[in-house]
Amino acid sequence: MKYTIHILFLLVTISLPASGQGIHSHQESEKDTNTLNHFFEKGRFYGHARSYFSATVNQKELMDSYALGVGAGIGYETPIFLRHFQLGISGFFMFNVLSSDLAKRDPATAQGNRYEVGLFDIEQPDDHEDLDRLEELFAKVHLTKKTFITVGRQIPASPFINPQDGRMRPTLTEAAVLEVKEGKHWSFQGQYIWRISPRSTVRWFKIGESMGIYPVGVHLDGSPSAYKEHVESNGIILGGFTFQKNHWNVQIWDTHVDNVLNTGMLKVEWKSAPGTERTWMSGLQLICQQAAGNGGNEDPARAYTQPGSKSTVISGRIGQQSTRFDWYLNATRITAEGRFLMPREWGREPFYTFMPRERNEGAGDVSAATLNMYFKPEKHIKLEVSGGMYRMPDVRNAALNKYGLPSYAQVNLGLTYQFDHYLKGLNALLLVVRKDQLGETYQNDRFVFNKVNMTHFNFILNYHY
Repeated sequence: MKYTIHILFLLVTISLPASGQGIHSHQESEKDTNTLNHFFEKGRFYGHARSYFSATVNQKELMDSYALGVGAGIGYETPIFLRHFQLGISGFFMFNVLSSDLAKRDPATAQGNRYEVGLFDIEQPDDHEDLDRLEELFAKVHLTKKTFITVGRQIPASPFINPQDGRMRPTLTEAAVLEVKEGKHWSFQGQYIWRISPRSTVRWFKIGESMGIYPVGVHLDGSPSAYKEHVESNGIILGGFTFQKNHWNVQIWDTHVDNVLNTGMLKVEWKSAPGTERTWMSGLQLICQQAAGNGGNEDPARAYTQPGSKSTVISGRIGQQSTRFDWYLNATRITAEGRFLMPREWGREPFYTFMPRERNEGAGDVSAATLNMYFKPEKHIKLEVSGGMYRMPDVRNAALNKYGLPSYAQVNLGLTYQFDHYLKGLNALLLVVRKDQLGETYQNDRFVFNKVNMTHFNFILNYHY
């Protein structure tokens, strides 16, 4: 990251106007636009500063945790040159200002921290010094005004591989991305991804290597999963087609992880006529998944998924949007034919019933229902009240419950404030999450710790410039 800072500092230095050269020199430089200095001035600098406090309070006999992280980053994107080309670079550094011992394991369960360690680098939980990452480094070729290819390190945008920005820094990919927006009502995106830097890390990993950085859960027979560092895959190929016309939005996506699994998704959403006082909307998602190749390894014990395995997910939504109040009623069903799998290192699941700080990935035979309500009393304030009930398979049913998560109820309370005027670009988020056990845990706290019967707090400050 020291090299990243040097590069970014050089870009800033080059792009700043020369000073102390006298009026005559300044006037001459204004007339001469054929300079490297003038070229960089036409580019776009952007930056982000972030402060994140997180705390988890478990039931009395189990360990609590807290952490405060701060960080900042800067990026630069050149103007288009030679009619077709652009370059971009960005980097970010962060510090663990204060925290509980994030490497310590709970004495009762021998399990580690789940949330707070993810603010920094989960591979180095004891590191309180600066943690740095070269985040973006790309070249973009504009084939036409509405079609371009981006190659290099960049922020991902697809249903299953996405920034999942719920910690200090998001997930990033190293990829070649084609975007086509030539049609009036349609667009296409195609990607080939060969490396990933998951959130809560500072390194870049090959695709197979990235699977297992987060906790791996259990194998189908209940033994600890052993796929970490053993998954063989040459990359990810994904494509997405979007059609938007009048009241309808239709998306078709396919995400193919070489030698591991293939996931197809159909999403259809409808909205009533815009401009009315209240807008009705509804949506439906159908996700079909099946194993590919040998599931990641010839040895089934070291494979990410088993050959022949499959899963189906149906998720639906109905809701209403207005100037001051939005509400959505959602439901999701993951069938009992197998686990729905997608590496948590890559992004959060797109189900309508998703609520921040928990997932249903790794499970089958799941029924979920949620209600989201958003109040906007004025333009700077947004209040969220969301609640959900999730019926999970029995925690001892390893074939359908990879992480041993019991059935649970969850309530999220959120407050977002967007500053204005002198502090424009600054926003604050307070999120409080409560999760309570509904299913049997057989008096085993391993099914409770950091999963249910807990309260989780987040206070986040973001400043974008």
